[in-house]
Amino acid sequence: METRTEISSLGEFGLIKRINEGVKAVLPDTIRGIGDDAAVIDNGDEYGLLTSDMLLEGVHFDLAFFPLKHLGYKAIAINVSDIAAMNGIPRQVIVNLAISNRFSVEAVDELYEGIKIACKDFNVDLVGGDTATSRSGLMISVSVFGRVSKDKVTYRNTAKANDLLCVTGDLGGAYLGLQLLEREKQVFLANPEMQPELDGKDYVIQRQLRPEARMDVIYELAEAGVIPTAMIDVSDGLASDLLHICAQSGVGAVVVEERLPIDEQTYLAASELNIGPVTAALNGGEDYELLFTVSQTAYELIKNNPKISVIGYITDKKDEIMLHTKADSRVPITAQGWS
Repeated sequence: METRTEISSLGEFGLIKRINEGVKAVLPDTIRGIGDDAAVIDNGDEYGLLTSDMLLEGVHFDLAFFPLKHLGYKAIAINVSDIAAMNGIPRQVIVNLAISNRFSVEAVDELYEGIKIACKDFNVDLVGGDTATSRSGLMISVSVFGRVSKDKVTYRNTAKANDLLCVTGDLGGAYLGLQLLEREKQVFLANPEMQPELDGKDYVIQRQLRPEARMDVIYELAEAGVIPTAMIDVSDGLASDLLHICAQSGVGAVVVEERLPIDEQTYLAASELNIGPVTAALNGGEDYELLFTVSQTAYELIKNNPKISVIGYITDKKDEIMLHTKADSRVPITAQGWS
């Protein structure tokens, strides 16, 4: 009898690992393949970077509350974020679209308006793509090509003991924004006469609907002369993405709870939804901030940047990733983010 293994038994990262075990790069210009934020290709004087992401209706977004213009913007931003995580500069994008006949030409125009705004914001060219009919909702697949100097490329697997652990921006807002939108959708479905209660929640809603890739920080790190020792973008949640860095680098980490950057509106939304703000910050996902490590000597060069928070440090205790709580105890950090 043929054996059937459920994909859910492996999880997303287990599935990626299984696929990777059967793939071997053989071309000399393939420097890094599966397992980082982007593939790295030797282009002679510099490295090329290639990344791709899909957004599926009903899985990654709900058009009941997701404006098409914002969706187009987000599709570009989350891919540019992967290039940023390699310390690179995005250059060209390709957009593939599968769409059903319930969408009008005007709806497609609205989607591409967001795509074009994002291309302008991140200084990339839209150079092509494919379109197809979909029988199961809207699907957007974006690929981004970028570049990076060979001496500045940053991987996930190069963090070192005693490095400082840093993150850009703030955390948890995107997840709480999604919870608020989901709540208001259920209220509307129960009573279409009810007005949405989203006043004063603009920031966390924006964090979900229109995230920004942190190319600004990449440029500022370059100006300061700082090359991160390791980096990843926070798409699956701080906990999951920190575990990626630690597992691939063979190190451990300590995150200091009181140093986690959490916006005031995120605290308020967390209180209203009865969700711990630290839980949202660690496990929420979709913040698309940059989590990176730097040597201690770089501290003086980044300490005055208001966009960067030093939240902890790397240790030589492999697989020991700990949260130093406000109560002065240490508890293990486990990955509970997106799967």
